[in-house]
Amino acid sequence: MDVIKIREYSAFRVGERNGEYDGHYTTLTEKTFNALEQFVLSCKNDKNEAVEVMNISARRGIGKIISAKNYVGVITMSNGTTIEILPKIYSAEYTDEDKQSKEILIRMLRTLYNMPSITLQSTSLDTSKMPLLEIFIRMFIDEVLKITRSGLKSSYETVEENATFFKGKLKFAEHIRKNFVHKERNYISYDAFTVNRPENRILKTALQFLYLHTCSSKNKTDIKNMLTVFEDVELSIDYKNDLAKITLDRNTKGYTTAIEWAKVFLSGKSFTSFSGSEIALALLFPMDKLFECYIASLVKKDEKTADYKVSTQHTGYYLFDKPQKTFNIRPDIVISENKSYDVFVFDTKWKILDKNNNHYGISQGDMYQMYVYQKKYGANSVTLLYPLSHFVSRNENIEYTTENGSVVVKVKFIDLLKAKEDVSEILGEVLSD
Repeated sequence: MDVIKIREYSAFRVGERNGEYDGHYTTLTEKTFNALEQFVLSCKNDKNEAVEVMNISARRGIGKIISAKNYVGVITMSNGTTIEILPKIYSAEYTDEDKQSKEILIRMLRTLYNMPSITLQSTSLDTSKMPLLEIFIRMFIDEVLKITRSGLKSSYETVEENATFFKGKLKFAEHIRKNFVHKERNYISYDAFTVNRPENRILKTALQFLYLHTCSSKNKTDIKNMLTVFEDVELSIDYKNDLAKITLDRNTKGYTTAIEWAKVFLSGKSFTSFSGSEIALALLFPMDKLFECYIASLVKKDEKTADYKVSTQHTGYYLFDKPQKTFNIRPDIVISENKSYDVFVFDTKWKILDKNNNHYGISQGDMYQMYVYQKKYGANSVTLLYPLSHFVSRNENIEYTTENGSVVVKVKFIDLLKAKEDVSEILGEVLSD
């Protein structure tokens, strides 16, 4: 399998071979480049969910280039070529960029909204040497293994069949239509206690799909063994309909993570529907959302917020109240203390700041946003959180204050290799003000 690695904000150009780096760009053969270009355009033009996963542009003397933006993950092509897009991470503690970037990506995925709580059961696996796709598949396998070990959930499902016996109710119209000649048959409907329920159909469909895409002998063997447990479960012929039927409750609590992973894989599978697409599977995650959820998770777990209420994507305030409430505002993290009425607002921004740029590259829109948060929430402080980069100092004290001092916007940086410590330090500083 041809694995090509690229970082966020890096770019591809056409070259003689896949995966060569010329000092500025990573090269792709013309065929691979064209396939990737068509995929990017298809995502951008999708009427249901248009997404610009990469940017297509041109450079004089080079031609077209495809730049990775703020999506990370893996794209596999039907010819076996795999493109891995890893997050661009800066830290003074970097020793192995590929290994640490993968570790940080997996750590972030644990906290992504509507994503599974990821755990790798196979601790003996060296994930630093595994392709991203195989790591994702392994995570799904481990979740399904938990389910198969405790037994597949069964339920009563309505079954219709043309049988030689009689059970339940006769479906008269179908019986007449199908059995005019076959008098010995009965077209019947009855309830059966079966494992052929939507949750199991979704899992089997995802397993079957991944069996065709994994190159890991261990993953392939484990999937093959698990499929025998799903022998009495049908494949989902309409996975969107089956997903709509799923209700995860107390009885199916153990399915939650596996179902979320199945959604990810089956949604990635839908990318192949584009006409002439060479893409077999694409699993891409927005870094701005990963960063937001990861930092929010660390804030919630920090002991300094134990006596506070921490809300994420908080709602309840609007930019305007008359003639009706409109333009909802939604800060990423709101920390509040009921007794003292203290409120602290944080917003995360996945953007590389540079001290050589005007205002470090902080957008005017972001500052307007923070100003509104302070005014609407009556916040003690509002803080913008950015990832640490080569172009700023972690300990830079950046604050913007209005003339009367009523609004102060702080800017802080997170070293993702020591994010837990940095978040705790920032909380200690902000909450004590």
